[in-house]
Amino acid sequence: MVRRISDSTILITGSTDGLGRALAQRLHQEGAQLLLHGRDASKLEAVADELAGARTVQADFASLDGVRRLVGEVERVDVLVNNAGIGSGMPEGRERAESTDGHELRFQVNYLSGYLLTELLLDKLRAAAPARVVFVSSLGQMPIDFDDVMLERNYSGIQAYCQSKLAQIAYAMWLAGQLDPDQVTVNSLHPSTFMPTKMVLAERGSSEDPLERGVEATHRLVADPALDAVSGRFFDREEETAPHPWALDTGNRERLVELSRELTG
Repeated sequence: MVRRISDSTILITGSTDGLGRALAQRLHQEGAQLLLHGRDASKLEAVADELAGARTVQADFASLDGVRRLVGEVERVDVLVNNAGIGSGMPEGRERAESTDGHELRFQVNYLSGYLLTELLLDKLRAAAPARVVFVSSLGQMPIDFDDVMLERNYSGIQAYCQSKLAQIAYAMWLAGQLDPDQVTVNSLHPSTFMPTKMVLAERGSSEDPLERGVEATHRLVADPALDAVSGRFFDREEETAPHPWALDTGNRERLVELSRELTG
């Protein structure tokens, strides 16, 4: 059964704004031991000042070495929430950009760094069993063209974002199949549609669903006892649903994981 929130150490990536910060606030109220990740030191300091007792770790997910350094600061983790990401249409996203490792920026920040973080924390997650991994993904999903994963020929910010989100789902489903669900569960979700986060407001100028809706859906995957041993699923808010068929193809999943291993060394 899931560990009590007050006995859990929960690592939330991308926790200085939006959904990540709001989820951290709720879990802090419930007594969780929080390990909060962000890219900006001043924003992390502000979160730490607000949430007494929370630990913070700074890392830029545009750098795989940054992810590795983050892992070195994690002693224990019961729940990993892979929430960090960037959208499709902010000014710097209208043209193709690369990470410090030379990968298409959204593919790395939204997917590849979360993949590496999860892989490097698996031993600690198993040691904390029962543990959970949650990927904050999206209903915006597009298949990956393995002949142009980094979109060097046909770049589109929408394609970059949507393929990175589908990669999260496909990897989560693959990983769930490798793990004993009584030890570690792995699920992904679309938390809500166009919540009033900094990213959404910068790209659209308006929102649809309240932030609380996304917090509730994500919190459910973190803590709901009804989801004990439930793994390899994709949820639209609280409802289980099927992702894009590309993610259901086991060959695509295997190929994605093989590529991810090559790209992360």
